Amino acid sequence: MPSVPTSAVDSSVLLVQLSDSHLFAEANGKLLGMDTQDSLQRVVEQLLREQPQIDLVLASGDLSQDGSEASYARFRQLTATIGAPARWLPGNHDDVPAMRRACGDGAQLEPVIDLGSWRIVLLDSSIPGAVPGYLDAEQLALLERALAEAPERHHLICLHHHPVPIGCAWMEPIGVRNPEALFAVLARHPQAKAVLWGHVHQEFDQLREGVRLLASPSTCVQFAPGSEDFQVDSSAPGYRWLRLHADGRLETGVSRVTGIRFEVDYSVKGY
Repeated sequence: MPSVPTSAVDSSVLLVQLSDSHLFAEANGKLLGMDTQDSLQRVVEQLLREQPQIDLVLASGDLSQDGSEASYARFRQLTATIGAPARWLPGNHDDVPAMRRACGDGAQLEPVIDLGSWRIVLLDSSIPGAVPGYLDAEQLALLERALAEAPERHHLICLHHHPVPIGCAWMEPIGVRNPEALFAVLARHPQAKAVLWGHVHQEFDQLREGVRLLASPSTCVQFAPGSEDFQVDSSAPGYRWLRLHADGRLETGVSRVTGIRFEVDYSVKGY
């Protein structure tokens, strides 16, 4: 498996998550009134100020809003200044063939990477043409194999869709449709330490049978926690950082930018 060395004194590694950027083919594309390229650029600038040494950048789906190759090329350009290896996984707005073309010979779509004492596993929960997610037999087999082949490593499992309820009624039907299959695999492997996802445009942090469950803000528009119906939140765009320690401990936090003002365009239904 590909491996990224770490030079951290305590053998920990730092992963940063950028999620749900929703870029467009055109540079000034807006989602619900927010310029998504501008907001991603601001998040990246803040990340570079706050995180002097980054070992891996994870883009956890919906990099694009329109699935265009140009939007993926723009994402690569905007995040290239981070100067760390990157991995991408698809969300419901992404077009996997276009993502592959944009990556060229790059390793962005490789699903397993060893990082320090950890193994990061990226799962594709997208269903072409649909909003909800599903983990098919191939993805579940990939996860089982990745866990079984490295029992000595701590594992972080990443996907786009949420596998548990997050407290937003309108989002319950559009998460992973077969979460029990995911958790059945994890239950067989105690080295599975955490599951990380995007899609929900908000923070989430819970513990389930010893496994940390984490969701993160979008680099653009945020959704209101606890909402019954679709609702945009006033929270600013941001990113999540994860410090993965050699002994299996995980430290994490969210950082948000300041100074972004925009008028929500509710003429766009859903997202």
